[in-house]
Amino acid sequence: MTNAESRTVLRILDANANRAGEGLRTLEESARFILNDLSLTERLKTHRHDLAVAMRRWNRFQLIGSRDTPGDVGTGVRTASEQSRADLSSVIAAATTRTQQALRCLEEYGKTADSEFAACIESIRYQCYATFRELELKMAGLNARSRKLVEARLYALIACEPNADCLKARIAELVDAGVDVIQLRDSSVDDRTLFEQAKLGAAIAAEREVLWIINDRADIAVASGADGVHVGQEEVPVDAVREVVGPEHLIGLSTHSIEQVRLATRTTANYIGCGPTFPGKTKSFDRFPGCEFLAQVSDAERSGELTLPAFAIGGIGLGNIEQVAQSGIGRVAVTGALAPHDGLHQTAMGMREILEQVPLRITPDSSDVCPLPND
Repeated sequence: MTNAESRTVLRILDANANRAGEGLRTLEESARFILNDLSLTERLKTHRHDLAVAMRRWNRFQLIGSRDTPGDVGTGVRTASEQSRADLSSVIAAATTRTQQALRCLEEYGKTADSEFAACIESIRYQCYATFRELELKMAGLNARSRKLVEARLYALIACEPNADCLKARIAELVDAGVDVIQLRDSSVDDRTLFEQAKLGAAIAAEREVLWIINDRADIAVASGADGVHVGQEEVPVDAVREVVGPEHLIGLSTHSIEQVRLATRTTANYIGCGPTFPGKTKSFDRFPGCEFLAQVSDAERSGELTLPAFAIGGIGLGNIEQVAQSGIGRVAVTGALAPHDGLHQTAMGMREILEQVPLRITPDSSDVCPLPND
């Protein structure tokens, strides 16, 4: 190559090394702060380190000396899609594409002067393909679940059924009645029974496109393929649960005061249950925060202090759901009101009709879909 050609190759290598490194750093931050995934974070950091090591085969001062940003005609080229990102997933998609393209450029132009360098870059590129695939799939799974969650209005809690056919029928009647989320909660059965019903329920819920949550048991939630787990204030802390279920599963947390709501926003919880609102038949409580608490939660949503979907819970039925709606909460979780009975469909539809009069402040359009703890 002529000196001019060599200088051009150096410019291309310098530009694409910067582009690849920036892309890998963007993806590393996504794995670290969005997915809270240690394994992916470490792998992306390793790719970035390997790239830096490979670039040491070139004289850094020659690379920098070849750089001519003011004279680069490409710096002024812009497309509309470059100037905005619809959501966090689009940030990741752009970064993976940019990084892969930059690595390919490094490999191809590197072949003109250093075949060993090109081979190193090729190896990094193939490793990145596998890592990027896992990153994007995890993000897609989290987004799909989170999107369903923030659009949900009606959440039903059910117990295990005597057999598979009964469970199928129970889920079907709830979904047909307009339920968006179903939680399996039953402390009276053995682990094997709970697991088998959780696994069957997860498959049915996925087919019917509703969310399937397991109460308390993070291990069974993961093993059964459920969408998430719900825990209370006295159970394992949310961040410890996150270590078990990983970044792609949803975690719900019960709250009984506005202070607990504020603390929930500092965890990796995806949603909160707020109550108990009224006395119910399934659990006994010493006190009921009631609609006053719900109004505080609504105010926190309005101010932006709360960015997690909040479901009112506790003794809620068709006879008192209007009070919940008047407090500003448009999502509820219920047990007794949706127990099997002849009027279940009418009850559920009546509750939805009232809830849908309350605008949802936390929606797919108003959030990043993937909630992050507030520092």
